[in-house]
Amino acid sequence: MLDTLRSAWKVTDLRKKVIFTLVMFLVFRIGVHVPVPGIDVEAMKQATQGQLFGIFDVISGGAFRRLSVFAMSITPYINASIIMSLLQVVIPKLEQLAKEGEAGRKIIAQYTRYFAVFLGLVQAIGMSVALGRQGIFVSPGIGSYALVALTLTAGTAMLMWIGELITEKGIGNGISLIIFAGIVSRLPQGLSSMGQLFSVGEINILSIILLTALGLLIIAGVVAVNEGQRRISVQYAKRVMGRKVYGGQSTHIPLKVNQAGVIPIIFAMSLMLFPVQIARFIDHPWARAVESSLAFGSALNSVLYALLIIFFTYFYTAIVFNPMDVADNLKKYGGFVPGLRPGRPTGEYISRVLSRLTLAGAIFLALIAILPNFMIAVTGISSLYFGGTALLIVVGVALETMKQFESYLLMRHYEGFMK
Repeated sequence: MLDTLRSAWKVTDLRKKVIFTLVMFLVFRIGVHVPVPGIDVEAMKQATQGQLFGIFDVISGGAFRRLSVFAMSITPYINASIIMSLLQVVIPKLEQLAKEGEAGRKIIAQYTRYFAVFLGLVQAIGMSVALGRQGIFVSPGIGSYALVALTLTAGTAMLMWIGELITEKGIGNGISLIIFAGIVSRLPQGLSSMGQLFSVGEINILSIILLTALGLLIIAGVVAVNEGQRRISVQYAKRVMGRKVYGGQSTHIPLKVNQAGVIPIIFAMSLMLFPVQIARFIDHPWARAVESSLAFGSALNSVLYALLIIFFTYFYTAIVFNPMDVADNLKKYGGFVPGLRPGRPTGEYISRVLSRLTLAGAIFLALIAILPNFMIAVTGISSLYFGGTALLIVVGVALETMKQFESYLLMRHYEGFMK
């Protein structure tokens, strides 16, 4: 990995992309420390105590407890992306746009941006009204509510813009890298909190060693699953054209165990945080019931979280990989899977194999996501919010970004037939 980074730094184009990405990270971190105008910061910290807000604060990179301009993070955009993906299955017009290639995807991306701003505004209004009841405004009034709502919405829109800039001009997926940067930025504070707990005797050295061992096992498991493949053999028939013979070689179709990457975790986490976050600020008995039943660590929260991850793993895999299209392309170019007829039988076989692989990958993701509940019980570190999920996102995004580095380097140094 270090050799890849050193080689990338020597390439001018890649160096510019890396520097641009780091500059965008700097802008993100500066925005995290810019508070919304008219807010009592100390009152905000008191109003956002609890494990739910610890989780949300890690995702936002510490922006939520400060109620900075990036307090809502990128979650409205993620929720908008989820809803637009689901609508593509229901609305024929969106489905047709998705099949029109790059032009159609640009139109859908534009719709997603507008919808994300709308969702962000609705969420910001709810947050400003609810936080106003907690007494966090220096000068309560309609103007304060409107200022907070508009500032939070603008912050989300800016994060969305930064993420797209990183994807276009930087290296890696911008949205995933923003979440990655937020999680990594909280690591020093987490280690400091753990050191304080150790110094006062609330945890012992055995708990720290056990936590470190579990973390290393999770990292090894994430790497193994992300890199795991099932290879389906493909044979190409020989074709005689004039005096030349084409085809006849054998290759394979690599099917990844975790085809969806970290996207299902991010989607499921955003959906799980949203209702509890809203219920936390509503003064009503049913809101308290929702908050307690869906609180981090509860049985219902763990079950729903795991089921959502499994659902989104299948859903996203179905979007990014179509077995029937693969089978049709194989048939078109004279390829076939040994023992199977080209066309539909090949597509059904690939679909069955992919379904079994996706189930294994989805169960792994779900287990990693709910693992903190067991880690808290075993290690006794109650301030551990969602270490498994955080590690999964960090390692997954790091692996995907390194693959992009390698792809750029491969294209850069590929000489082809002519030197």
